[in-house]
Amino acid sequence: MENSTEVKIFPKPSKVAKALAKELLAMTQSSQQPQFHLALSGGSTPQLLFEVLAEKYADLLPWQRLHFWWGDERCVPPGSEESNFKAANDTLFTAVPIPEANIHRIRGEEDPETEAERYSREIVHELNLRGQWPVFDLIILGMGNDGHTASIFPSQPELLQSEKICAVATHPVSGQQRITLTGKVINQASRIFFLVTGEKKAGRISEIMNNDPAAQNLPANFVSPEHGKLIWFLDEPAASLIS
Repeated sequence: MENSTEVKIFPKPSKVAKALAKELLAMTQSSQQPQFHLALSGGSTPQLLFEVLAEKYADLLPWQRLHFWWGDERCVPPGSEESNFKAANDTLFTAVPIPEANIHRIRGEEDPETEAERYSREIVHELNLRGQWPVFDLIILGMGNDGHTASIFPSQPELLQSEKICAVATHPVSGQQRITLTGKVINQASRIFFLVTGEKKAGRISEIMNNDPAAQNLPANFVSPEHGKLIWFLDEPAASLIS
């Protein structure tokens, strides 16, 4: 499959979430594979997606085939309000008939380096490989106001080119440690959906979409699947500065 990029713009975040849910249903229905591996992101817009999936798609998606992973996780216990796992579990997994074995959480309560290695091994064991790299069927990403994605921050560009599958990242302001997929793994995915909403993101989106030189320092700008498709799901405020 050739690399291709598409941009979809919707009036508001709820419409973005509904559109992504619809796309996910179409993807899983057309997939012939016995398993479909999907990596989730944290943040407020994915939370809307979880709500839509729980309310409208509990009886529609092939939960027995779906395997959920995370693009990144804060190094906190699973019950913490900061946990990306908790956000998805409370809203989505408790509301749908998904086997517990299909939920592959990052153990944020463990030693970060040890857990990054363990999660990498689990990914390699479960996913199809292309060369040395595991291939996710879909990775959903968000983007921070600083242009970071997953937990790859502008201050740690080496994570974009790392030969590791997962690595330990450090938040540039809080100093909090996180575990993240690295850039090369992200770019092996068959599909990548960027989910970006709000006018605070408009400047970064504009830089990326308009090929502004400033975008060269944004981790989100590095995302370009080598063998797959990239779709940006934006709301109108986030897309407002695209020329």
